[in-house]
Amino acid sequence: MTETRHDALLRLIEAGGSSAARRTLLDAHRDPVAVLAAGPRAWREAGCDEVQVRAIADTARPSANRDLAHAWLAEPGHHLLGWHDPDYPALLRRAANPPLALFVAGDPGLLWHPAVAVVGSRSPTAGGRDNARDFARAIAATGLGVTSGLAAGIDTAAHEAALAVGGITVAVLGSGIDVPYPRANAGLHARIAERGAVVSEYPPGTPSQRGFFPARNRIIAGLALGVLVVEAAERSGALITARLASDAGRDVFAVPGSIHNPMARGCHRLIRDGAGLVEAASEVTAAVAPLAAELGDALRQRLAAPSSGPGTPSAGATRADVMDDPDYNRLWQALGHDPTGMDRLVERTGLTTAELSSMLLVMELEGRVAVAHGRYARRRHDTANTAPPGAGRGK
Repeated sequence: MTETRHDALLRLIEAGGSSAARRTLLDAHRDPVAVLAAGPRAWREAGCDEVQVRAIADTARPSANRDLAHAWLAEPGHHLLGWHDPDYPALLRRAANPPLALFVAGDPGLLWHPAVAVVGSRSPTAGGRDNARDFARAIAATGLGVTSGLAAGIDTAAHEAALAVGGITVAVLGSGIDVPYPRANAGLHARIAERGAVVSEYPPGTPSQRGFFPARNRIIAGLALGVLVVEAAERSGALITARLASDAGRDVFAVPGSIHNPMARGCHRLIRDGAGLVEAASEVTAAVAPLAAELGDALRQRLAAPSSGPGTPSAGATRADVMDDPDYNRLWQALGHDPTGMDRLVERTGLTTAELSSMLLVMELEGRVAVAHGRYARRRHDTANTAPPGAGRGK
């Protein structure tokens, strides 16, 4: 996205208020610059109120916030995905009131990677923290991502456990993309931005506010295949995330605890209301598999769309054609029968982690690749998968 398009999208973000009308405008015009050119009449017809119309129309008003956002976006690894962008995460589009745009520090391709949200108390018991680590570690080791909110307690334990096994983790903030909360997690914020992705709908420099955290929770729920609540009191933000996930048709799981533990009462309430009682990560990963397959279908459609980026086949490509793509072939040759980590695959192929993540997900869903503990290998049980893509098809 060019700076002009960035600036147009930032102006739409600055207009504030309900995002529904601005999403409607981006649906209609396909580009933020075209939305601005459409004029006040089109903005009103889409549902913008007068405050929004005046804000969008005020081209002369300088904006320190917009300048700060431009400076942040100029840094490597910083991205802005708008509602109009084909790379806007597919699962989040299905959520209630999806954000107009997402600021991303790190790898935006990971927002498409199938993940489970692990959430819970900011003041967990020692046992609750251990459970969060154990579940997150086991989930990440299967190749699924771990999504959470970077908060103290359960969130922190989940992110750290995923990173510890070389897994994928995504942190969703209730503050500006460059404002870690709590401040004690600034180092964790930086590690996730380097090895995973940090996400916020709030522009750089935006301080945290109490009302931002429930809004953040809808993004956590919207990005995930399911939500696992490890430990939560009866009044907890984790229960909001669980409710939003349920409303979006996602699975909700809860880890039971002692009847004497006040931090377990929220989990028990969820179980009474129909959440799945789980005692092992394998129960979670098995339950979310069908939605992971749906996400894989959406990803295949995205990869089949025209794009100039590497690792993306031409429009109208069949599944066989996808495997004939030169970048897929290069990845296939880089894979062996012994598990290989992502860093080594990057070295062997010259492709980025984002490109490899998307391609490996497609190959995994096609049954060509097995993943365990964050490492990838060719599947051994299918002889068709031991030959390079194109073998046996007249190549």
